[in-house]
Amino acid sequence: MTGQAKIEQLFLKQFNYQNAVVCHAPGRVNIIGDHTDYNDGFVLPAAINYGTTIAAAKRDDDIIRVYAHDCEQQVDQFKLSEIEFEPHLMWSNYVRGTLKVLMEHGAQIGGADIAVTGNVPQGAGLSSSASFEVAILKTFATLYQLELSGIVAAQLGQQAENEFVGCNCGIMDQLISAMGKDQHAMMLDCKDLSFEDAPIPQGLSLFIVNSNVKRGLVDSEYNLRRQQCEQVAKYFGVPALRDVTLAQLQGAQADIDDALFKRARHVISENIRVKAALSALKSSDIATLSRLMKASHQSLRDDFEVTTKELDGLVQIIDNEIGLSGGVRMTGGGFGGCVVAIVPTSMIEQLTTTVIRQYPLEYGLKPSIYLCHASQGAFRA
Repeated sequence: MTGQAKIEQLFLKQFNYQNAVVCHAPGRVNIIGDHTDYNDGFVLPAAINYGTTIAAAKRDDDIIRVYAHDCEQQVDQFKLSEIEFEPHLMWSNYVRGTLKVLMEHGAQIGGADIAVTGNVPQGAGLSSSASFEVAILKTFATLYQLELSGIVAAQLGQQAENEFVGCNCGIMDQLISAMGKDQHAMMLDCKDLSFEDAPIPQGLSLFIVNSNVKRGLVDSEYNLRRQQCEQVAKYFGVPALRDVTLAQLQGAQADIDDALFKRARHVISENIRVKAALSALKSSDIATLSRLMKASHQSLRDDFEVTTKELDGLVQIIDNEIGLSGGVRMTGGGFGGCVVAIVPTSMIEQLTTTVIRQYPLEYGLKPSIYLCHASQGAFRA
C-alpha cells in the first residue's frame, strides 16, 4: 500500500468520509554544518524520503479534529478561536501552535478533520517536528487556497516551535522541509535565508546510522555552547560569529579563554567547510567532500566537544570501509543521535553488514540504519 493509500484509508476509518487533500513534508539530514545555524552561518542539509503525510478535509465550523496514527492513535479536538497549550498531548501542540501563528500571520482558515502519519524516526535528529509543522502548513495552504511561500512557511513553523512548543530551534529544519529539491542538498545562509541547491552526484546514497545513544545533557550543553559562542561574538563587537574571520580569532587567542576559543574555531572553520562542500558537490569531487566531512567531525569532537565515543566509533567503522569514495560525520546537536554518510550505492550492502556486526560488538548497542535519498520539499514546485 502506498503512503497516500494508507493515509486515505486511515482518514476514512477515523472520520467515516473521504478526505479532500493529501499533503506530505519531508524530514531532513544535515550533511555538513552543525552549530553554525544559530551563529548566522551556513548549513548544507538535504530533505529525505522520510516524512509526515496528512489527509484532510474542510469543516464548516472552526473545529479542528486531529487523529495521530503514530502517537498511540490519539485524537485531539479544539477550536481555532480557543487555541491553548496542551500539556497532556505534546504532539498536538505542533498542530495548535502552527495554526495559531498561521492565523496571526493573517491567514483566513476554518476548521478541518486531519489524519496524520509519519515515518521520520523520533529522537534521531532527522527533524520529525519540522516535517510535521510544514506538512500542517501545506495542508491548510491547499485546503484554503492560501498564497504561502516556502520561506514564509518555514518562518511560521520555526515561530510555532520557538514560541508555542518552547524549543529554541533555528530555521534550517523547516526551510529544507519546505524548499528541498529532489536529488539535491541545499546550502542555506542562516543570516539572510538565501540558498543554493547542490546536486548529489549519481551513484551516491545517503546512509544514516542512529547510534541509539540515550541523549543526556543535550539541552544544558546545547545552551552552554550557544552562550559560549555569543560571548566570543560580544568580545569582537559583532552580532554573531558569522562576522568573525579565522585570522581575527587567531589574532585574539591570547585574550580569549581556551574553551571559548575552541568553540569559536569550530563555528568559523565549519562555515568555511560548508562553502567548500558546496563546491565539491557541484564538481562531483567526492574525495574533497570526504576530507571536509572528516574535518567537520574532528572539529565537533575536539573543539566543540559534542560527540560521544559511540558516534566517534561509528564514524571510524564507516570511514574504514569507504575511504575517499564517500564521506561520514556525526550530524545534529551531538551527545548521541546519528552519523550521516554519503556513500557509493554499490557499497550499501557491505556497509550495512559491517556496521551491524562491528558496532554492537564494540559498544553494546544495536544501530538503526536508514537508507535515504534527497527528496522534494513540500512547497518546492
